Amino acid sequence: MSVEAILKEKGCDVVTASRDTTVLAVCQLLHENHIGAVVVVDSNERIEGIFTERDVVAAISRRGVGCLTQTLRDVMWMNVFRCTRQTSINALMDMMNKHRARHLPVEHNGRLAGIVSIGDAVRHHIRAIEYEAYYIRSYIAG
Repeated sequence: MSVEAILKEKGCDVVTASRDTTVLAVCQLLHENHIGAVVVVDSNERIEGIFTERDVVAAISRRGVGCLTQTLRDVMWMNVFRCTRQTSINALMDMMNKHRARHLPVEHNGRLAGIVSIGDAVRHHIRAIEYEAYYIRSYIAG
């Protein structure tokens, strides 16, 4: 199973922002959309960075509440780990674990093509295990 299966189920819509968006505006996007990350893209949908709930806490801790008026350019995470539609669920989970990333943008032909969360990956991994167990029980039962 691959990232493509996750995207087929959940869709490819991603909440994005530009690097000129304020931290406060992105906090509102996170809250209104019940999400944990916003992908920062340029006008061509190329990934420039990511800003997560963790980044909000880090920015306030380091810079104080005044950071809320700063732009993402000043506080976003620019070393964005990404995956492709062909990335397997196991590779995705390994990457998320290795980099301690809860969200990975999906990139296709250099552009943003979706986003997957650790919850998406775990949900699909559990489904695959349940399907395999069902198949084995069915095979044994004859």
